Amino acid sequence: MTVSTSPLPGPLWSVLNDIARQHPDNDALIAEDGRLSYGQLLEQVDSVARAMLGLGLQRGEHIGLLMGNSVQWAVLWYAAASLGLVCVPFNTRFRGEELSYGLAHEDVRALFCVDTFLDKIDFVGMLGDVEPAINTTLPGKKLPLLQHLVVFGQRVPGAALSEAAFLQLGTDIQPAELTAARTRVESDDTLLIQFTSGTTAFPKGVMLSHASMLGIAKCVAVRMGVRSEDRYFSPRPFYHVAGSTMSLLVALVHGATLVTAATFDPAQALAIMAREQCTLTSGNDTMFLMMLAEPGFNTHRLCLRGGWAAASPQILHDVVEKMGAKDICNAYGLSEASPNLVFSDYREPLDLRLNGSMTTHAGLDIQVRDPVTAEPMPFDQPGEICARGWSLMKGYYKLPDQTTATLRDGWLHTGDLGTLSADGRLKFIGRLKEMFRVGGENVSPLEVEQVLLKHPAIELAQVIGVPDPRLGEVPAAYVTLKQGAAASSEDLIAFCKARCANFKVPRYLCIVEDFESIGMTGSSKIQKNRLRDFAIHQLGLA
Repeated sequence: MTVSTSPLPGPLWSVLNDIARQHPDNDALIAEDGRLSYGQLLEQVDSVARAMLGLGLQRGEHIGLLMGNSVQWAVLWYAAASLGLVCVPFNTRFRGEELSYGLAHEDVRALFCVDTFLDKIDFVGMLGDVEPAINTTLPGKKLPLLQHLVVFGQRVPGAALSEAAFLQLGTDIQPAELTAARTRVESDDTLLIQFTSGTTAFPKGVMLSHASMLGIAKCVAVRMGVRSEDRYFSPRPFYHVAGSTMSLLVALVHGATLVTAATFDPAQALAIMAREQCTLTSGNDTMFLMMLAEPGFNTHRLCLRGGWAAASPQILHDVVEKMGAKDICNAYGLSEASPNLVFSDYREPLDLRLNGSMTTHAGLDIQVRDPVTAEPMPFDQPGEICARGWSLMKGYYKLPDQTTATLRDGWLHTGDLGTLSADGRLKFIGRLKEMFRVGGENVSPLEVEQVLLKHPAIELAQVIGVPDPRLGEVPAAYVTLKQGAAASSEDLIAFCKARCANFKVPRYLCIVEDFESIGMTGSSKIQKNRLRDFAIHQLGLA
C-alpha cells in the first residue's frame, strides 16, 4: 500500500522540538560561526522566535535571508518556521537587480542579512543601492513592503536593527504568546520560497510546504542510512533546497550532526571532514572532482561511510574507492519536487547505486512521456520525466500562468529527459532544453560527457550544441584534465569516435584550466547556456 501523504508532515517546529528533546546533547550544527547542540539550538530558536514576534511578524508573512551557510542562518529559518513565517533565502551571488526583484516580487516584509560576506561582498552597500531608505527610515519608496532590516555585523544602517537590538525585542514576549503562535502553524503552510536557477529571465519562486520538505528529508535519510551518531558534511548552500531539505533537514530528522561551510573550497572541505570525523557527505561532479584533485588529498584521514551525489558512475566509483564512501547513493530531483523524486538505497548493490538507476519514494508517481504528445513512452525509451504526489510544489509565487504550464492535471512536467524501466527504476538523461539535434538526430550532452569521462586523463567534461551551417548543430566539448595528466584535443576526439556514433562525437574539443571563468551556479553547477555563449564567441560561430 502506498502512502498518499508525506511520511513526516510536521510542521517543522514539532519535528525540531521532538528531536531536540530526544538528543539534547548531540551536536546539531557545526559551522564557521560556531557549533550548537540540539538543546542549545532549541534555546536560540526560542529566543529568535520571540524577537520575531516582538518585531510584529505574523504567520504567513515573508522574511528574507541573505547570508552564507552558518549556524545563524539555520536558527533564523527554524525560528521563522516555528511561527508560520515563510522564508525566502537569497542566493549570495545575487546582485542588485536580482535582489531588488526578489525582495519586491516575493513580498519580503523583513530581511535578515550579514553586513559583508566572505570579507568582500558588501551586502549593506548593495541594499543601499536597491533601497536608499535603509539609511533613514523604512519602508521606502522602492520597496514599500520591506518594513524591517536586521543586520548581523558591524555596519548597521540607520533604519536597520543590530542583532542585539533585534533580540531585545523578544524580552517582553510571554511564553504563552510564543506557544499560541506556534499552535497555529499547519503542515501545508508554505515553509520556504525557493528561487529556481534563472538563466534568461528572473528566477521563479517555488512554494514548498512543511510537509513536502520534511517528507523528502525523511525518505532520503532512511535511504542514506542516517543515524543519530552520524556527522554529515554538506557545503551545499542553504539558499538552495540541496542545502535546506537535503542537508539541514536530512540531518535533523534523525538527530544527526550537520557540518557545513560558508562556501565550498576543496582543501577546506577535506580538512573539515577529517577534523570533524564526518561519516556522510554530499556533492556533485564538480565538487567531488575538485576534492579528488586537491594536491593534499592523500594527507587527510577521512571517515566517510556514505552520503549522496548527483554524479556520473565514473566519479562515484572514485568517491567509493578513494574517499571510502562505500554506501554512497545517487539522487535526482528538482526544486519543484522539494527537491527529490528518486533516490537509490545504501542497502542496494553498489553497481545499481552507481549506474544512476533509482526508485521513487512511496506515494509519488513517475511517468516518462513523449514531450510533444504527452503520451507515456514505452519502457526504457527516453522521454520527459513527469511526477505527481505529495512532494510537489504548491506553485510559483504570484506566477499563475507559469504554474499552470508546469503543473498540468496534477502532474509536474520537469523539462528533464529520462527512461523508466519495467520494474520502476528511473534514469536521468539530461535537460530537454539542453538536448540538441545534429542533422536530425537527438543528442544528450550527458551521454557524450559520460563517454569522455571514461578517458583516464579527463577530470571534468561538459558538452553543448553549437551552430553548424550544414547540420544545424554539432557537439562541442570543454574538458579539464586530471593533475599531471596529458592529452590532446585530437586524442580525445579519437577516443570518442571509437565509442559512440559519429553524430555524437564532438566537432570541437577545448581543454581548459577550469570552468569558473565561464560560470557556475551557486550550487557549483556549470551553466550550459553561458558555456554555449562562450563557445560560440570563442569558436567564431555567431
